[in-house]
Amino acid sequence: MLYHLAMWMKESVSEFNLFGYLTFRSILGVLTALIFSFIAGPWMIQKLHDFKFGQVIREVGPKSHQAKTGTPTMGGVMILAAITIATLAWSDLTNRFVWFALLVTLSFGAVGFADDFIKIKHRRNLGLTARQKYFWLSLAGFGVSALIYVTAQAPVETSLIFPLLKDVAVPMGLFFIFWSYLVIVGTSNAVNLTDGLDGLAIMPCVLVASALAVFAYCTGNVKIAGYLGIPYIAGVGELVVFCTALAGAGLGFLWFNAYPAQVFMGDVGALALGAALGVVAILVRQELVLVVMGGVFVAETLSVMLQVAYFKYSGGKRIFRMAPLHHHFELKGWPEPKIIVRFWIVTLILVLIGLSTLKVR
Repeated sequence: MLYHLAMWMKESVSEFNLFGYLTFRSILGVLTALIFSFIAGPWMIQKLHDFKFGQVIREVGPKSHQAKTGTPTMGGVMILAAITIATLAWSDLTNRFVWFALLVTLSFGAVGFADDFIKIKHRRNLGLTARQKYFWLSLAGFGVSALIYVTAQAPVETSLIFPLLKDVAVPMGLFFIFWSYLVIVGTSNAVNLTDGLDGLAIMPCVLVASALAVFAYCTGNVKIAGYLGIPYIAGVGELVVFCTALAGAGLGFLWFNAYPAQVFMGDVGALALGAALGVVAILVRQELVLVVMGGVFVAETLSVMLQVAYFKYSGGKRIFRMAPLHHHFELKGWPEPKIIVRFWIVTLILVLIGLSTLKVR
C-alpha cells in the first residue's frame, strides 16, 4: 500500500518537474522510509511474536542480557523493506550506483536472514557456521566489487583517494576488487559486532549514512566537487536518496529498538547495513574517511581481534573484561543506556571530523 502511495507521489512530483531536484527526492526518501517503519513496525513485531522468532542470548555474555531472551529479532527485515521501497520510489532507476547499493544490501541481508533463521529454528546462538557465513559474504562481496570494477567509466572510480590531500589519486587496478571486498565485508562484520546493546548500532549507522549522503551529493556535483578539490564521479550523487532512505529506515527502527528494545535487528539488519555503508563509501571514494566516521565500529572490531590474539599469546589472559568493547564497559558497571548514548556522541564527533575533510585539503 505504501509502495503504491509512493509511486503515486513520484508521478505527481514528476508532473510538477520536481523529480529533477535531488535534495527534494532525498527528503521524500527519508519520509517514505520513516513512515513505512512507523506503520509496519507494530505489525512486524506482533508477527515475530506470533512466529516465536525470539532472540537466543549467549550464556557466556553478561548475565543482565538473559532478561532479553525471547525479544523478537529479525527486525532488520523491516529496515531493508523500508530502504528498498524508498529507494525504488525516489531514485533514478537507470543509475548503476543505486543498483550496486541495493544489490550489496539485499545480498548481505539474505545471508543474515539465513543465519538468524537457523538460530531461531534450532534455538541456539549459532546459526551458519563461520565457514559458511564467510563463504557467502565473500561471494557477494567479491561479486559486487568485480561488477563495480568492470563497469567503471573513469579511472578515478577505481583509484584510492586520500583525505586532506588535494588531487591525490592512486590507481589500484585489479587490486581495487580485493580492496572493495575488504571494505564491504569488513564494515558488515564490524556493524554486526557492534549490534549488542539496544540501539547501539543503528544510530551510528544513521549518522554515518547521513554523512555519506553529503559526500555523495558533493562528489556527484561537478561544480561542488571542483570547488572542494574532491573527485567528481558522474551519477554518484543519486546515492543521496539511498543514504537518506537508510537514515529514515534506521530512525524508524530506532523508535522500536530504543532501550528497552521491543525488537532486535538481527544479523539480517546488521550485516546488510554495514555492507551498505561500505559499498557507498567505495562508490563515493571515501572509504578512508569511513574508517574515521565509523570509528565506533572499528574500535569494537579491534577490541575483539586484540582480545583473541592476546588471549592466545598470553595463555589465557585478557585485555578487556569482555569483548566486544561495549561489554567491557557493561562489566565495569556502566548502565546500558549510558554506554549507548556515549557511543552515539563519539560517533557524532567522528562524523563531524570526517565531514571536515571535505574542506581541509
